[in-house]
Amino acid sequence: MSINDKVYGRVRIDSEVILELINSKAVQRLKDISQFGIPDTFYHLKNFSRYEHSLGVMILLKKLGASEEEQIAGLLHDVSHTAFSHLIDWVIGEGKTEDYQDEQHVRYVASSDIPAILKTHGYKPDRIVDYHHFGLLERELPDLCADRVDYSLRELPTGVIDICLPALRAVDNKIVFTDKTTALLFARNFLNLQTDHWGGFEATSRYRIFADVLRLALKDGSIAEDDFWQDDNFLVTKLLASKNGEVQGILQILRHKSLSLLPKSNITVYKKFRHVDPLFVANDELVRLSQASHEFSQELENARQANKHGIVIASVAELASSK
Repeated sequence: MSINDKVYGRVRIDSEVILELINSKAVQRLKDISQFGIPDTFYHLKNFSRYEHSLGVMILLKKLGASEEEQIAGLLHDVSHTAFSHLIDWVIGEGKTEDYQDEQHVRYVASSDIPAILKTHGYKPDRIVDYHHFGLLERELPDLCADRVDYSLRELPTGVIDICLPALRAVDNKIVFTDKTTALLFARNFLNLQTDHWGGFEATSRYRIFADVLRLALKDGSIAEDDFWQDDNFLVTKLLASKNGEVQGILQILRHKSLSLLPKSNITVYKKFRHVDPLFVANDELVRLSQASHEFSQELENARQANKHGIVIASVAELASSK
């Protein structure tokens, strides 16, 4: 298989087990799961799919010299996402942690077509789904990991990708940068994504408002909980068929690419604070960026404190009820 990836360019995949897994029902389903949670029709930015991201994580791990086993874990790390991705955390909770997918991962993989493929090629499913074995794939914040690096690179300008990607290395089972300058460039761009997108007004408002729509649809029976294990298109089709006027009114408002002109609500929403504080190589040692740059350390702390204040989201109540 040859893939022309937005971030990594033309990549050839020869591994039999990885090719079988890519073609599995569980992985193919990710083609219609939006990375940003809310599909393009109701979001202010153009999405990429969980499928693109999953292949990207696998490719990045391969470029960093990870074992085939870790590449497999990278390819499969998101298969347990429901439709609308992390939005499910807002439907059943407050969205502060966004960890529902992680909690469902072992169960979902076990019930899918994945274990049979893995066992045929001599891999143990229980090991593949345990991220603790794979330090390049997953690490706690604020370290870099293949998952974190890939989804952020996909939102960054080509010029930034062209600088940052060649400067990534695997050292002591950690993803690091080869120099301070590039580490700072990536970390600042990542922080900007958190401030301007992931934790910004538009995304936060849309997450809370769309979650409210889903709760309404669940309550009136327009959709069912099991529907979330389908894909985005399946659920959107059911939502658009709902006879609930409030549901349709809110969906119509969310079609607008800016909610900035709407009145503010009295609801403050708190988004997960995503950030990185990369390690980089200096004099054959690994150095934490915040320890080498007081300026970045302060920028990071300012963003953290701002995130704690939450976002006062837009109000759609009166407009939706008038639709």
